[in-house]
Amino acid sequence: MSNKKQQKKYKGKKIIFPVILAAVLVLAVVFTLKEYFYFQAHEVTDNAQVDADISPVISRVSGYVKEIRFADNQEVKAGDTLVILDDRDFKIKLQQAQAALASARQSVTVSRYAIQEAESNIATAQANVKAAKVKVWKTTEDFNRYKNLYDDHAITKAQYDAVKAEKESAEAALLVAQTQVPVIHKKVSTNEQEAMATASNIAGRQSDVDFARLQLSYTAIIAPADGIASKRNIQLGQLVQAGQSLLAVVNDKGLYITANFKETQMEHLKIGEKVDITVDAYPDSPVHGSVESFAGATGAKFSLLPPDNATGNFVKVVQRVPVRIKLDSSPAFNTALRPGMSVKVIVHTK
Repeated sequence: MSNKKQQKKYKGKKIIFPVILAAVLVLAVVFTLKEYFYFQAHEVTDNAQVDADISPVISRVSGYVKEIRFADNQEVKAGDTLVILDDRDFKIKLQQAQAALASARQSVTVSRYAIQEAESNIATAQANVKAAKVKVWKTTEDFNRYKNLYDDHAITKAQYDAVKAEKESAEAALLVAQTQVPVIHKKVSTNEQEAMATASNIAGRQSDVDFARLQLSYTAIIAPADGIASKRNIQLGQLVQAGQSLLAVVNDKGLYITANFKETQMEHLKIGEKVDITVDAYPDSPVHGSVESFAGATGAKFSLLPPDNATGNFVKVVQRVPVRIKLDSSPAFNTALRPGMSVKVIVHTK
């Protein structure tokens, strides 16, 4: 009896092992088929992160920091004044430009008065010519009468010479009066040209005023967009240079996902496909989105030293293409999402 029990027990053990092996093989096949069909309809990557538009706040003029009107990581609105630079130098430059503009305008006024005066002299000169012509006519008539009297020996030679001298003097005065008219006309033309040249300076002086006023406005540095003011690297009294980055404003309301897919995964990716997103910081709170756009080149092409396969030392490396994913709606924990957080992305390709 004991031998029969041992034989049955041995046969039972021999049957269990193949059953377990078969079960394992079935499970492996089922798992493999499940994964195969899953990845046929999905593209997955964990090379992805939360992204947002980050606007650098840059000083457009040089100056000393007078006021800082924000705290680190404070929410700000577009147009809020964040930093004020010492503006005394810029105010003085604006006053100098305004004084130069006023002087140019005054010069134009003086030139216009000179033109009006010269034009009034034209009428006077023309009147002098008419008066000289009348005098020449009268002295000529007198001279003719006196000449006839002198020829008849009715007057003395001295009387004749006096009338003749008066006639010649009137003719000379007429010649002088006639020559003054073109001179005054030329003076008017010269004054007009001077006035035009002076008036042209007004535009230059006005542009100097506008530029000085613009430079003065740059001493109040404002937020370029809504967001969170971060990465402050200035202190009160610090001298900042034009073009220096003072802080950054992170637009936390316009978050999106940047997923770097392998080039071999791009075949089935299309704009508009649904995406499931799992944030590493919140694994139990899934986020949904859709494919919005594809980058114009691989990430390596945008690097500081892009690879050059023509150098001879070629090693093929699978490249990755940045894909922008739009969030369908703001998750409940959106306020805690920050650019740079790691996420896992699953794209439904079918």
